[in-house]
Amino acid sequence: MPPMPPSAQRRGPSWVDKLKMGMLMGGTVGGIMGLIYGTVTVFQYGGGQAGVMRTLGKYMVGSGATFSVFMGIGSLIRTDCPQTASSVWARSRYPPLIHPRRDRIQFR
Repeated sequence: MPPMPPSAQRRGPSWVDKLKMGMLMGGTVGGIMGLIYGTVTVFQYGGGQAGVMRTLGKYMVGSGATFSVFMGIGSLIRTDCPQTASSVWARSRYPPLIHPRRDRIQFR
């Protein structure tokens, strides 16, 4: 089977895809943490006037939404364009620049 032509190959996920993936992961983790924290709260203080399921739902949605926003923003910050990454890599190949110390007295 011949290889795919370069025009048909996919370049990778866009920043929108990365944002959605970060928000999905954050919402999942935040929802699970809200379930755990809400369950502990219901066992300690009871369901209150809203009831057990509504109280658990509030904790899960609140925690999931908060963590989803932060993970989405974090995934956008983590996103690098290929030009930036290659230029940083190219600059890192130079030897380190070492300046002489200025606090010592130099005798000539």
